[in-house]
Amino acid sequence: MPASENVLVIEPGRAERHYWRDTWAYRELFAILAWRDIAVRYKQTIMGCLWALIRPFLTMVVFTVVFGKIAKLPSDGASPYALMVFAGMLPWTFFSMALAEASNSLIGNANLISKVYFPRLIVPTAAVMVAFVDFLISFAILVAMMAWYRFVPEWHILLLPGFVLMAFLASLGPGLWITALNVKYRDFRYIIPFVVQLGLYVSPVGFSSSVIPAEWRLLYSLNPMVGVIDGFRWCILGGESALYWPGFWLSIVVILFFLWFGVRQFRRTEKSFADLI
Repeated sequence: MPASENVLVIEPGRAERHYWRDTWAYRELFAILAWRDIAVRYKQTIMGCLWALIRPFLTMVVFTVVFGKIAKLPSDGASPYALMVFAGMLPWTFFSMALAEASNSLIGNANLISKVYFPRLIVPTAAVMVAFVDFLISFAILVAMMAWYRFVPEWHILLLPGFVLMAFLASLGPGLWITALNVKYRDFRYIIPFVVQLGLYVSPVGFSSSVIPAEWRLLYSLNPMVGVIDGFRWCILGGESALYWPGFWLSIVVILFFLWFGVRQFRRTEKSFADLI
């Protein structure tokens, strides 16, 4: 046998010992699944990419009117209220869509999971890439708004990819846990939209987190998206939006905890997926 051929050895316990190495070895499958999900989302659609632009834009308009004009909540510094809202809408839309896509990913790939061996962690991780593409499309609105308001970002904008990674991890951890539960308990698919809708209003999307009383701010930061949204605004609005550092570090701790917990619960139940699905 030529030395260049790859040999797949199947033996008891091997997949457990070399799980992360196998995950890396199947990186091409990850790319194929991610591309397939993206193509399915935009293929043969009337709105196409426009939906990724219209939905966050209309939500931003509603929040600007309700919180900015009617409730008259303050913006961050002198930055336009609409720009502050959309800077928070971007990571939230990414998080909510990534959580929804990851949570239903195993059910949507039931035929593949029941027939072929590969690290199942690839499936929900690839599903999150659909939300990332929507995020990139929506980012075009932010660029257009900054041009409209003649708002020039400061050097903080260079750190934005780090907060995008935070949003990715914040959605992946709970997504892994919920998709594992969704395989066994199918009614979890109805819980996720409610949780996402509730989270939209308890997270600082339509308002600045600076309106939260100082004695409650650290507790409020237990919501991991608070640190992500504040980080986005800090990167985009610069000095106009101060970053609450104690809450930011607490959000990172919460994100890492849910990521660890999600991976742990996913790995514990992974062996039963093919039988339950």
